[in-house]
Amino acid sequence: MTAPSGIDRAAHHRLDEAWLAAAWSHPTTRCFVVSGGQVLIDETPDGRTELVTTPSFEAPLTEAHRYFLGTDEDGVRYFALQRDSLPGRMDQSARPAGLREAGLLLSDRDAGLMVHAVALENWQRLHRFCSRCGGRTVIAAAGHVRRCPKCGAEHYPRTDPAVIMAVTDDDGRILLGRQVHWPEGRFSTLAGFVEPGESIEAAVRREVFEEAGVIIGDVSYVASQPWPFPSSLMLGFMARATTTHTQVDGEEISEARWFSRDELTAAFASGEVLPPYGISIAARLIENWYGRPLPTRAAA
Repeated sequence: MTAPSGIDRAAHHRLDEAWLAAAWSHPTTRCFVVSGGQVLIDETPDGRTELVTTPSFEAPLTEAHRYFLGTDEDGVRYFALQRDSLPGRMDQSARPAGLREAGLLLSDRDAGLMVHAVALENWQRLHRFCSRCGGRTVIAAAGHVRRCPKCGAEHYPRTDPAVIMAVTDDDGRILLGRQVHWPEGRFSTLAGFVEPGESIEAAVRREVFEEAGVIIGDVSYVASQPWPFPSSLMLGFMARATTTHTQVDGEEISEARWFSRDELTAAFASGEVLPPYGISIAARLIENWYGRPLPTRAAA
């Protein structure tokens, strides 16, 4: 989900009701239903997995919960429909899937459409009332704004920045941690949310010290990844440690270990360490240090 999706979000059309109506009625327009963070996916005869979309004129009815997602390179417009349940399929070949599974299987375009739709659905379900006056809000801007008719306030989708970092030392080792609620053997990079008034570099240094007791020097940005569980944006970094003694907080991180490349290879082979899920930016950060693809593990 870090790759370009090829979708132009065309935000300048979100307030143009005439344009949106024409786009919705266009014969090439495609739409899909999102419900509870899931969509329908299907396998094609040539072995690919696709997001199940339908022409807009075949779309199930929905109460104004129709979100414009953008236009692809061929001029096809895409909409997501939020419903209480996914529609059934006559052929029984499609199946519901969440982002952790589907993100591993879908094309960059389909994954980009899905992550946009899931993020909007999460926000829409949780922000039905005005935080200023308590009045019920209504959908506007093709699903990207909620307005309060009572006090006139406008509310926008929330995105919470979070940092995730591959910490390395002068000996070329990487620091991986295990959260307290994770199963034995599951290790990954450290991560945490950016606090109010804090720079992202400061957040990297603070989170590593709080969770593992390690002091960080240089911090360099690598990539970002939308992570709508429910509303995060993961900002990925490489960070160089100036100390190597670890002292975990015991509340969030139960164990932190330094691994050389050979040690991590052996730990993967023995099953002592489970690789992170392929959908996560953590896997990309570790691979950036590891120098080759990690062993694969299916998303649960």
